[in-house]
Amino acid sequence: MAGMGERWMLVSSPTGQARLPGCSRPDGSAMAKALPNSAEDGSHPHRRGGAVPERRSPGFDELVRRPQLVRRLIAARSASLALVVAPAGYGKTSLLVEWDARDERPFAWLALDDADNDPLRLIRSLVPTLGAVTSVRQELLDAIAADADRDPAGARARLRRAVRESRRPFVLVLDDAQVLHAPEALELVGALIVDLGPGSQIAMASRTRLDLPVGRLRAHRKLIEIRPADLGMTRSQAALLTRLAGVELDPDQLRDLVAHTEGWPAGLYLAALAAREETDPDRALAHFAGDDRHVADYLREELLDGLRPGDVEFLARSALLERLSGPLCDFVLERHDSARVLRRLSRTNLLLEPIDRTDTHYRYHRLFAEMLRGELRHREPEQERMLHGRASDWYAHHGGTALAIDHAVAAGDVRRAGDLLWEHASEFVAYGRNDAVRRWLARFSDEQIAGCPPLALTAAASRLATGNGTAAERWASAASSALGDAPSGAFEGAALLVSAVGAREGIVRMGEEAARAYEQVPDGSWWRAVARLLEGASAHLAGRREHARACLEEGARRGAATAPGIQVVCLAQLVLLAIEREDWGGAEVLAARARAQVERIGLGDCPPSALVHAASAEVLARLGRVEESQRDVQAASALLVRLSDFAPWYDDECRIATARAALRLSDAPRARQLLAGASWCRQPASGATVAREWLDDAWAQLELAVDCRGNGGWSLTTAELRVLQLLPTHLSFPEIAGRLYVSANTVKTHARAVYRKLDASSRGEAVVRARETGLLDS
Repeated sequence: MAGMGERWMLVSSPTGQARLPGCSRPDGSAMAKALPNSAEDGSHPHRRGGAVPERRSPGFDELVRRPQLVRRLIAARSASLALVVAPAGYGKTSLLVEWDARDERPFAWLALDDADNDPLRLIRSLVPTLGAVTSVRQELLDAIAADADRDPAGARARLRRAVRESRRPFVLVLDDAQVLHAPEALELVGALIVDLGPGSQIAMASRTRLDLPVGRLRAHRKLIEIRPADLGMTRSQAALLTRLAGVELDPDQLRDLVAHTEGWPAGLYLAALAAREETDPDRALAHFAGDDRHVADYLREELLDGLRPGDVEFLARSALLERLSGPLCDFVLERHDSARVLRRLSRTNLLLEPIDRTDTHYRYHRLFAEMLRGELRHREPEQERMLHGRASDWYAHHGGTALAIDHAVAAGDVRRAGDLLWEHASEFVAYGRNDAVRRWLARFSDEQIAGCPPLALTAAASRLATGNGTAAERWASAASSALGDAPSGAFEGAALLVSAVGAREGIVRMGEEAARAYEQVPDGSWWRAVARLLEGASAHLAGRREHARACLEEGARRGAATAPGIQVVCLAQLVLLAIEREDWGGAEVLAARARAQVERIGLGDCPPSALVHAASAEVLARLGRVEESQRDVQAASALLVRLSDFAPWYDDECRIATARAALRLSDAPRARQLLAGASWCRQPASGATVAREWLDDAWAQLELAVDCRGNGGWSLTTAELRVLQLLPTHLSFPEIAGRLYVSANTVKTHARAVYRKLDASSRGEAVVRARETGLLDS
């Protein structure tokens, strides 16, 4: 360490002479001190030569090189100012050191401190630093330093002229530039930037934005900026950093860690340290967060220790908000100056950053937010629930439903969380966002859910959306029990509908309960769409087709506005009605609408969407769109497996429709497997007479196909099926080839294979056999 009156200024030559005392450069060369300044005042014994702001960190900033950023800096020689602005731990100084090592120009380094806000002190510091790299005569620079006290304005003017007249390009690095706040000091630096000759630059490393004329420099392309997003590490860089720190990560761990730390080098290194210290590194990485003691200590020392207590309180209390704004923080924290505080703190601590161009909304770095929440739990544990509650109120009244629920759940407020989830359940459950509901519910115990009717009914709806009928009925029963002797019409109706889905007392009883529940739930509720779906399906399977059609069309209309997940099942049920009427054009339109909605909303992975794919597969197979039908058969089959004790009538419908499609696609083994699982409708108590007829017809068709083949079914390929669809037409083989974009010889080959497999000797006989076995319509 330098003596009491000694200050380090670091100079490097074009040949790469080093300039950081006691350290190693990224390129492995030695570092040396240069030009100690015997300043008159001895009041700054801890000024650091070449001051690396991150030097107090664990040395992570020297482990990984940044060649792309260095190339950007070298290529920007026309820029007068290179501004590297990022919070602690991003390796700002290390980047500049690496740049120095790769650039042919000489670099002069000056570590600033608060005393440099005195322009005279700053001039005296700059003179010897610049003397080592400019072409200005040393006696002139000595004269400037000597005259600084007697004639400050003259010394400043002569320093500017000396910089302007230097014929040798150079780079002046001003480290720890965030300490400069005095207008006179900033004005001097700004003037020197303007005075630089061609090829010379000033590089400033700062933790905060500086009050410099960057707007004008940016407009004239005289500025290059390196920001946190640029300094954040990529996965490959993070892998190298953690490996050098002694920890090997697999690709998934690396992806998650980079996302969690947002590429912050210090965070990555500290995570590696945490993993290295534990007996179970994988578990340590999985639980790594901003409240880890290494991270918390680092952030506390680097960012919080210099703040006023009121600012620390503001940061800790507001950190539970993901997206901050003045009005939001005013409401949650019960104050009136949040917008001003946010703007000020964002300029002094860049781990709080604006996320728009008007400085209206802000966000904390994820690790910083986690650390601050830990501070809140330790400092003011009683405040946490209250703040979450107020945040929930704010978002509920400003359209932020998901965040309102988040904060209600975080506050442990069962009643409020239940009310919000009940009110907005369809926005999640019926829109393909059921995973969010399941995460919220997982924060409560089974006893808490069962004791809160709206929460229990939300759990029931969520379970239905996953295809788990048993769990859905259990939660509906819990909701009814919790209501006791004072049931609410809406709650009672919803519970009745969930219980009715299973059709435990037959399909007719399901329809009756759905009709009664329809009257109990509010007119605008999504539960009315559910009621019409169940009543319509009941009527269809019991043979009351016109009533079924009316109910299902209403259900589809209501579902389009409130519950797309219900709408698509209503449309699929209408497809089955159209198929019975042999209205294949109408069936095609309805199936296409249902599939498009499934894709648009993201319901493709929801087990109750199985009927959409099953009905679509049957229509597409009938229309000869073989590949599309096969895809729907695969999708329906995969979703059927995930239905766990779901509505038995629905399971039978899906199986029969998919089996009929499989038969048309010459997949008899799959059809047999599907039909074997459709048994509920055969029970007399089911009342599903129509489904029973479907099942009997499908089995008969399958047996006919087996008899025709004699060994268990057909084995027509996809290409052969496509040719078969066109054999009943007047088209010749060359014309069929033109339709299918293949050669005439290919069509002949496929046709002969069809004749052989159907035991036919001619085209006409093959068509007759295909119609007899259900491969073609009569």
